[in-house]
Amino acid sequence: MAARASRNFIRETLYRKVNFKALGGSRSLSLAPGTTPKIPQSSKKGRLLTGATIGLLIAGGAYVSTADEATFCGWLFSATKLVNPFFAYLDPEVAHRLAVSAAARGLVPKEKRPDPSILGLEVWGRKFSSPIGLAAGFDKNAEAVEGLLGLGFGFVEVGSVTPVPQEGNPKPRMFRLPQEGAVINRYGFNSEGIVVVAKRLGAQHGKRKLAEISSTSISSHDEVQHGGGKAGPGILGVNLGKNKTSEDAVADYVQGVHTLSQYADYLVINVSSPNTPGLRKLQGRKQLKDLIKKVQAARDEMQWGEEGPPPLLVKIAPDLSKEDLEDIAAVALTLRLDGLIISNTTISRPDPVSKNPVAEESGGLSGKPLFNLSTNILKEMYLLTRGKIPLIGCGGISSGEDAYKKIRAGATLVQLYTAFAYGGPALIPQMKAELVQCLERDGFKSVREAIGADYR
Repeated sequence: MAARASRNFIRETLYRKVNFKALGGSRSLSLAPGTTPKIPQSSKKGRLLTGATIGLLIAGGAYVSTADEATFCGWLFSATKLVNPFFAYLDPEVAHRLAVSAAARGLVPKEKRPDPSILGLEVWGRKFSSPIGLAAGFDKNAEAVEGLLGLGFGFVEVGSVTPVPQEGNPKPRMFRLPQEGAVINRYGFNSEGIVVVAKRLGAQHGKRKLAEISSTSISSHDEVQHGGGKAGPGILGVNLGKNKTSEDAVADYVQGVHTLSQYADYLVINVSSPNTPGLRKLQGRKQLKDLIKKVQAARDEMQWGEEGPPPLLVKIAPDLSKEDLEDIAAVALTLRLDGLIISNTTISRPDPVSKNPVAEESGGLSGKPLFNLSTNILKEMYLLTRGKIPLIGCGGISSGEDAYKKIRAGATLVQLYTAFAYGGPALIPQMKAELVQCLERDGFKSVREAIGADYR
């Protein structure tokens, strides 16, 4: 049955209409049995990427006739390693849009293998099948939630979403540093706005509820399957931002809460992007305290069921002084904030990035060079909050070992983005397997046992 389902997947994908506009063409092309696709005149890069994808699908069709579902699933993820390098030939923002579009259309592998139970944990009353999630910034407008959760992430965070649609900063605004495994971006909260995102999340909410009903009847009791959010399988976070021209930041975040919180398993106040003028000033003690109190009040005044309101987190910058961190920790403890995400991108240019000419571009730096800086901030915040507040470690994670170091430093969950952009879908099962090895190597029976282990 598994082989038959896999063959049907390949057949449906091959017969599907492929929109070549995303690849540089100008029309749609239907692929039918026994016909040869006539690829429109487009860039060589687009033709190469299209050809590689179709070739992999055809090869997969031949392969699945003798493979079980788990084996075929592993093959699909490994096969993405052959396609992913072609994205490097595209403009970074074009490649980003193409990746989101592929995930939104189901043109990415779907993880069928359950996560090992050692990776499962419960946070805020939500069950995470894995602590490894996707950070905000990849799917800014909630276009591909189902496809991204299907890749095997323990949770996916969309946004940042602004109240009013805005274009963001002028292009080009994203720059690769491949040798350093880094990216500089100055997107500037480009967003389709909360109304559009709310419509998408509302539609997806119904689908995920149906999936929850279906998965409950077939799930295994021995393995954590896909986690459980209030909207169905998989945990969804919504990251809220403010409009660039807004004079009332609090009103922007409150509007986001009122419109989007019903679809979120957790909410994030983003006050740390370096690409929106004045935003990081909201991290000051007085400003942050006032903001959190008003956003909490807006959330709590809404009607909630038995599951209660979604947890509220704040995402902070890595470019903070010891005094800044102490202030943030004090506010978080006083107001009983549900969590902190540590950290956003950095405006600094640590070695070896500083020697790269691209380092002159303004914007936030993410990727491997951010790992040490963000992890040091994570350690400080874990100690300052005395382990009482769940922390999400983000910044420079590119392996299971990196994720493990963040967890030992105090992270309850971790997020990646830049490494996923470079490594593609194959990185996700690889990281989970590596994290399992790290936990078992050091004698931990669960992720929970390893949190903050460096301080015990």
